[in-house]
Amino acid sequence: MEYPADSALLTRLRAGEQQAFRELVSTYQGAMRAVAIAIAGSRFADEVVQDAWLSVVRSLPGFEQRSSLKTWLLTITANSAKSRRKGSRREVLLDDLPGPHGSVGGERFAADGHWLSAPPAWHEDSPDALLEQEDLRECLERTLASLSELQSSVLTLRERQGLELEDICNLLDVSLSNVRVLLHRARLKVFATLEHYQETGQC
Repeated sequence: MEYPADSALLTRLRAGEQQAFRELVSTYQGAMRAVAIAIAGSRFADEVVQDAWLSVVRSLPGFEQRSSLKTWLLTITANSAKSRRKGSRREVLLDDLPGPHGSVGGERFAADGHWLSAPPAWHEDSPDALLEQEDLRECLERTLASLSELQSSVLTLRERQGLELEDICNLLDVSLSNVRVLLHRARLKVFATLEHYQETGQC
């Protein structure tokens, strides 16, 4: 199966166009780092991503588009991270650090993690829209920093990169049930921060 959206960029990359490589890095570096952190930990993430980019450059001529460019890049990153981890499986910890405002009840949210009944004064509930509000940025960054590396990576891959849960499972070698728990707990902590900010105007 070919992915037409990738074809033009691939043509430019194979022609050695530097701007195409800059676009590739800008588009996928965040997702690659999230995969690296989830598998190898933040200590080795930068080295893992560097190794992955070297593999990408070497393997680009032979890429046959049997998967999307994103899937291919993230798979290379996952393999690089697993090599760096040297076979010692990283434990999935479900008891994570509490967020600044703890959590809110799971019964407040639908299965996809969104509010069942949104707070009445809350109009912007997408992560990107919320991050555009300067006074909220510090609150959200503090909450995101309180998440475990796996929670943060799963949240990033799902919410910011749009990966399906099954794809996240395959990349990180984590069961679907664990991915659901990690994602749900991360969302609850973020929503708790948003609710607190709405009610108090403060972090």
